[in-house]
Amino acid sequence: MTIRSMARLALLAALAFGTCLPAPLVVAQDYPSKPIRLIVPFAAGGGSDFVGRLIGLKLTEQMGQTVVVDNRPGAASLVGTQIVARAAPDGYTLLLADSGFTINIAFFKDPQYDALKDFDPISVVAETPYILVVNPGLPYATSLKDFIAAAKAQPGKLTLGSAGSGSGTHMTGELFRLRAGINMTHVPYKSVGPAMSDVVAGQIQSTMSTAPVSLPLVKAGRLKILAAAAPTRSRLLPDVPTFAEGGVSDVNVSNWYSVMSVGGTPKPVIKRLHDEIARAVASPDMRERLAASALEPAPNTPEQFRKKVADELQRWERVIKDAGIRQE
Repeated sequence: MTIRSMARLALLAALAFGTCLPAPLVVAQDYPSKPIRLIVPFAAGGGSDFVGRLIGLKLTEQMGQTVVVDNRPGAASLVGTQIVARAAPDGYTLLLADSGFTINIAFFKDPQYDALKDFDPISVVAETPYILVVNPGLPYATSLKDFIAAAKAQPGKLTLGSAGSGSGTHMTGELFRLRAGINMTHVPYKSVGPAMSDVVAGQIQSTMSTAPVSLPLVKAGRLKILAAAAPTRSRLLPDVPTFAEGGVSDVNVSNWYSVMSVGGTPKPVIKRLHDEIARAVASPDMRERLAASALEPAPNTPEQFRKKVADELQRWERVIKDAGIRQE
């Protein structure tokens, strides 16, 4: 056999071996070969937008492909979530999901997605308790007890904003209202950013929010935090009392920010994304930026995350039933 013939056979063997590689392995080796779209199902300016842009920037730096943040607000995150549910399961369309992802299943009669079948959980990035913020110029903005007293004295007059009906901010507000025994008017927005802007402007008196988007306005003296929905004071918010300290028990709701892919995404791609997210969250600069916004890093495995989603689905179904909240 000539040297030329041997070389030809070696080339053919190499090509044959390449074509026999399992498809997921080939996909994983090439991934990512083009920009990744990270859909944030809320408007710019909220906590999800903050975390989405933060993790998107880190993944861009680490993976060598641009992660494009695409804000698709509407219907308490349903619009953006449904877009991802209908996308190709190739790892190029991801969702920045928060606790509303599981609440929507219990709150809406037809959310048009299955939280466990239509999505592959990758990892939680960070979490933070929900907080009640008010306009500091209000005469009853001195404490949670004063705020509750004012609400009881004027049933239905005080307004409480949220990021939309069925959102985590809405459900936490309902839980607070029920536990405190007060009647307030719910004002839903497309995201918490516009709700806070209206609190600052005096259009509404209060809103449930999260620390990432609220702290800059709090530090500027334009908003005041009355309470955090946590069992104990957060080490990142040591001066913020809990609802229990203000006389309202059992208002403990943490918002988590996470990254999910479309259901059926190849497992090697899920692993690559998980490893990169874990690496990003472990980096000192990311932890510093998370801490500055009172966000606790909370990475977990896809398996742990899937269990968390299943547990949350059961929890919110019970809360909505017990609170007598009507499905929409």
